[in-house]
Amino acid sequence: MSQRGLEALLRPKSIAVIGASTKPQRAGYLMMRNLLDGNFSGPILPVTPQYKAVCGVLAWPDIASLPLAPDLAVICTNASRNLSLLQQLGERGCKACIILSAPESQLAELKACASQWQIRLLGPNSLGLLAPWQGLNASFSPVPIEKGKLAFISQSAAVSNTILDWAQQRQLGFSWFIALGDSLDIDADDLLDFLARDGKTSAILLYLEHLSDARRFVSAARSASRNKPILVIKSGRSAQAQALLKTHSGLDAAWDAAIQRAGLLRVQDTHELFSAVETLSHMRPLRGERLMIVSNGAAPAALALDALDARKGKLAHLSDSTLTALAAGLPADITPGNPLDLKDDATPEHYLHALSLLLDSHDFDALMIVHAPSAVAPATVTAQRLIEGIKQHPRGNAVTLLTNWCGEYSSLEARRAFSDAGIPTYRTPEGTITAFMHMVEYRRNQKQLRETPALPPSLQQDTAYAHQLIQQALNAGPTTLDTHEVQAILQAYGLTTLPTWIANDSVEAVHIAGQIGYPVALKLRSPDIPHKSEVQGVMLYLRTASEVQQAADAIIDRVKLAWPQARIHGLLVQSMANRAGAQELRIVVEQDPLFGPIIMLGEGGIEWHADRQAVVALPPLNMTLARYLVIQAINSGKIRGRSALRPLDIAGVSQVLVQVSNLIVDCPDIQRLDIHPLLAAGDEFTLLDVTMQLAPFAGDVEDRLTIRPYPHALEEWVELKDGQRCLFRPILPEDEPLLQRFIAQVTKEDLYYRYFSEINEFTHDDLANMTQIDYDREMAIVAVRQYQGESEIIGVTRAISDADNIDAEFSVLVRSDLKGLGLGRRLLEKMIGYTREHGLQQLNGITMPGNRGMITLARKLGFSIDVQLEDGIVSLALPLAPTIV
Repeated sequence: MSQRGLEALLRPKSIAVIGASTKPQRAGYLMMRNLLDGNFSGPILPVTPQYKAVCGVLAWPDIASLPLAPDLAVICTNASRNLSLLQQLGERGCKACIILSAPESQLAELKACASQWQIRLLGPNSLGLLAPWQGLNASFSPVPIEKGKLAFISQSAAVSNTILDWAQQRQLGFSWFIALGDSLDIDADDLLDFLARDGKTSAILLYLEHLSDARRFVSAARSASRNKPILVIKSGRSAQAQALLKTHSGLDAAWDAAIQRAGLLRVQDTHELFSAVETLSHMRPLRGERLMIVSNGAAPAALALDALDARKGKLAHLSDSTLTALAAGLPADITPGNPLDLKDDATPEHYLHALSLLLDSHDFDALMIVHAPSAVAPATVTAQRLIEGIKQHPRGNAVTLLTNWCGEYSSLEARRAFSDAGIPTYRTPEGTITAFMHMVEYRRNQKQLRETPALPPSLQQDTAYAHQLIQQALNAGPTTLDTHEVQAILQAYGLTTLPTWIANDSVEAVHIAGQIGYPVALKLRSPDIPHKSEVQGVMLYLRTASEVQQAADAIIDRVKLAWPQARIHGLLVQSMANRAGAQELRIVVEQDPLFGPIIMLGEGGIEWHADRQAVVALPPLNMTLARYLVIQAINSGKIRGRSALRPLDIAGVSQVLVQVSNLIVDCPDIQRLDIHPLLAAGDEFTLLDVTMQLAPFAGDVEDRLTIRPYPHALEEWVELKDGQRCLFRPILPEDEPLLQRFIAQVTKEDLYYRYFSEINEFTHDDLANMTQIDYDREMAIVAVRQYQGESEIIGVTRAISDADNIDAEFSVLVRSDLKGLGLGRRLLEKMIGYTREHGLQQLNGITMPGNRGMITLARKLGFSIDVQLEDGIVSLALPLAPTIV
């Protein structure tokens, strides 16, 4: 199945309607009517043995008799005939099919049949698709649709109909409107790849209930979101809702983590969805987070303030010069400030003058204008005056504007005028704030997507030793290890545990306590009792031998009484950590059924409800991503930003999270890890109690992760012709400064050959896109050498595959002063080997006729050379037949 097959579905040149009907209540009639009313320009081929014509179009008795192989077929018959009809369509050469409905028992056979004939399937249980720019309405929707720039993809027919109805009332248009149904074949990730390249689409809205392939979705979403805003509404937050929808979509916070990691924005409910559609339709990039509020009354402004505070938004602080200008330009009874209350007798002139004065300042990034129904400032007149004022002001486009025209009937025309002018408008102050915070969160997610990550100052990592210890534990039998048993594994990754000893009875406990020094802590060891506190299995601050003996005997006696069947493996003895002024955090790693390993951060404590008490991230983490997680935990109240005595060392916690992430990425046999608690005292972080669950892992180590980690296996030391050694390795997000210095040492001529244009400067966003790559879709190998004690990049080769992983575009760039060392050839040979192993079928490149070095190298390595002098380019192509061992 491929993106090429999607062309037949989304841009068909001919459509067959299987089961076309003349009866108005039948699906086959509605489909014919919609196709004809949409003014589809290609052949529409009704297939039915009952009628000579349907809706005035000549009908064909069966699929075999069709005069041509249709690009797209829509099956509108009884579901029992689906499989037979799909088989016939395959034999006739059809490329795509929409299935109205199918029972669950039929799905596997339908998928196998579609795969056999390379037919792309939309559905089953799909409402269909609408593409207004092509005059295509291959749907069962009774609601017409207008042209627009917003694409909507939905897994729910009910939600699709609701959005269509709402959009018609608002006169809101779409570029595409696609109802996925059960996503048997075509899923959201396929469509994201397609829509990311679609010139008619400026923003994408997704309604999701489930994912068939989380990694494919996140990869496609990360790629698409670099070019277009994407909003997601995901239903099925609770286990009960998931059961109703018959989905197993994992922990809801893991969805948040995946959506945030991909640079998307999640909206929470249908009300926010409508608000988000309005926002997306007119979205301008938000330059910052400071909001200015102007209102003709204190009450609506207060509602806006409460909503902003609840969502942790930022109110702009006005400068003295702006306050002075407002005081001089507005009536004396109006107090300058933010919010700016113009009072209920504000006229359109008051609004206009305040707007002009505020736009002259640089004190805010977004302006919210609130209008409550008023006799002295009629809704429509005031809106029109403001629209004109914004157009005329030189900074009218520099500030993000949001309008809240309260009321229903009296404000309807005003809101329509704002929409027509491209200014987002909302019915309530709270809805406007929600929209603003959507913009803020989207900006943060996009910024995170492009921020240059930092490497921790020093990271200890001994993967081979950790693997050896884990294998020894698995061979020994127990699958649940406690603090004492995991100390060495954690220390291999630089994680510090509190020294722990095992005592079999109270006598040994007293002896150990005497050796390590008082005070000490005693903890029960039992694989059958997960929460030791339930049986008072933890005793702290024991200061004498008698206290230790009494506590040890009491713990064992309590367990024998309360849990007679429980196995007791003795007691853990630990010296007491200094908890004065320290914070107790909790880090848990679990396996999510959809997203694989997830890392959770919250406060220490007995109870642990991950969905309410923790923030979640997907590994692998770097310092930037880990820092975002810690700040998110603080802002959402999941952890405190400081203890009683000192602030939390955010960088220190971030480094612990990165170390945990590296451990989980490298060691797939770790099924669960629970650090309860992590004691944070200044810049010291100690793992007091740790539980680790192991299970032998037999699959692909990388495939279990939603985001492909850094591929260490591709690292290779290479010796160049002059004898110097350099490291060939995949590019890292942290390479941005090195890449910038490398490009500065490449001549303008070489850059022109590489990029086909004169480039004076690469922006941060350009460099971020080059270094923060998705290793599933793109590979960049850099050649790094040590020179005068510092690392420097001296060459780069890059290959970007298509969404089907069939073809890849390659490039090679070597530092201009280091040519002739064989570096370009070695890099390209490395990339050819990688793309072949990665399953790609062809490597393509383009250069200029003047780039003789590249053309000669490509010819030596077996590329075909196609010189296209009229276009001024040379095409290079290399078939990648798999190597025969």
